[in-house]
Amino acid sequence: MPNYKIGVIGLPGKWSTEVLADEVEKQTGFRQVIDMALVSLDLAEGRLWFGDDDLSTYDALIIKKITRQYCPNTLDRLELLKFAQAKGVQVFSRPDNIQQLINRLGCTVKMANAGLPMPETVITEDLDMALDTVMRFQSAILKPLFSTKAQGMQQVNSGMKKSHIIRELKKLQADHPSLYIQKTIEFGGRDLGLMFLNNKYLGAYARVGHKDTWNTTIHSGGHYAPATPEQNVIDLAFKAQQLFDMDYTTVDVALTDDGPKIFEVSAFGGFRGAHEAMNMNVAERYVQYILQRLQSGSLCTNTQLTIA
Repeated sequence: MPNYKIGVIGLPGKWSTEVLADEVEKQTGFRQVIDMALVSLDLAEGRLWFGDDDLSTYDALIIKKITRQYCPNTLDRLELLKFAQAKGVQVFSRPDNIQQLINRLGCTVKMANAGLPMPETVITEDLDMALDTVMRFQSAILKPLFSTKAQGMQQVNSGMKKSHIIRELKKLQADHPSLYIQKTIEFGGRDLGLMFLNNKYLGAYARVGHKDTWNTTIHSGGHYAPATPEQNVIDLAFKAQQLFDMDYTTVDVALTDDGPKIFEVSAFGGFRGAHEAMNMNVAERYVQYILQRLQSGSLCTNTQLTIA
């Protein structure tokens, strides 16, 4: 058994965090779940403390979840982990790469610049432009710049009173001056999560939404199901995730009459969809990959390693 000290950055008690920590313990004999709310950086001492433990002495840290919600504080916590990385700790995925995905706008613009297909989207601080966009789209989703699992999102449409739409826009703008407005697309209430480990496709699952909701998230009553996407969908998702050089991630794709559309690349790819829809233990494969990286001494970039 490899003698490595690997910590899991996550939310204690949450399923994915605990599954990953269990897998680290199974493969190394060491287990530590690290709540970033309890981490302190002492610059004078050059120590990153979690209780009496100095995280800058670890061999590796795996970031499963760093805050309960995406928010500017998420970026602050990633900065702390950059300190450990600079001290020689391998961090999976690298904080710089995760930061690109925390703010929805950064992810969207990078994919747009790469020419990847997404739902029609307008970003503006101008309320008049925002209202005109909703009218033009007829149905739109208002998305916070920092959010996950559709939290904080609102669907509006041109049939609503303009005063109601403006109220929703102002409510969103109170937290995010830039308004992110995405056209509602028809995708049959079912989208796909395609998983990638070290730039290799692992498989895909579907999220099937509840009949009474516009989104497919499990939090809104959706459920996971098996999926076998066409090669063109896999190729598209591969190109999207490749932009961000994540060690492990998932790409959310909707299948529409106009072809596949990418919703987002995940900053913290989940494990439950693979477990429930495919009976696949992604955590096991992820830890195997990390151990291979540590054993090979690969520090800076993703290298092609074979995971059974």
